[in-house]
Amino acid sequence: MITIIAKILKALNSETDPAQIGLAVSFSLIAGLTPTLSLHNLVVLFLVLILRVNISIFIVGTGIFSGLSYLLDPVFHRIGLGLLTAGPLEGLWTSFYNLPLLRIERFNNSIVMGSLLFSLALFVPAFIFSMFIVRKYREHILDRVRKTRIMQMIMASRIYSAYQAVSGWGGNI
Repeated sequence: MITIIAKILKALNSETDPAQIGLAVSFSLIAGLTPTLSLHNLVVLFLVLILRVNISIFIVGTGIFSGLSYLLDPVFHRIGLGLLTAGPLEGLWTSFYNLPLLRIERFNNSIVMGSLLFSLALFVPAFIFSMFIVRKYREHILDRVRKTRIMQMIMASRIYSAYQAVSGWGGNI
């Protein structure tokens, strides 16, 4: 747990572009909210490995959103059921189901459909919001946080030594 916190702090405090962190959060939103064994999650993982995305933020975000997805399953079910039972889209779903590659995707499952649509709808807002938060954190909060007594106590603790070890500034765990 200490190492995870240290990696997040390293990503936020480094010179990493906020867009890389924003993409990591957005891709982790898709990977975490949708069922794990899905074809689209392989595409997301492929994109994460090809694009310049912060891997540690992606892994932590996927874990957080995976836990959140269990709470949102009723919402995903309603969204997916509404889409799958919509009359005008019936031909589209039938053609998707008849294609072997898309049958693997399990679009006929209301939770898969609802969670994918929900996460795709939030992709761009999550990207923009994450970049905004990282920029504001670096502009306004980072210097204030370093000066607080709590941060000075943390800098003397094991968390900070783990942070130093991960960031390459020295110190060992």
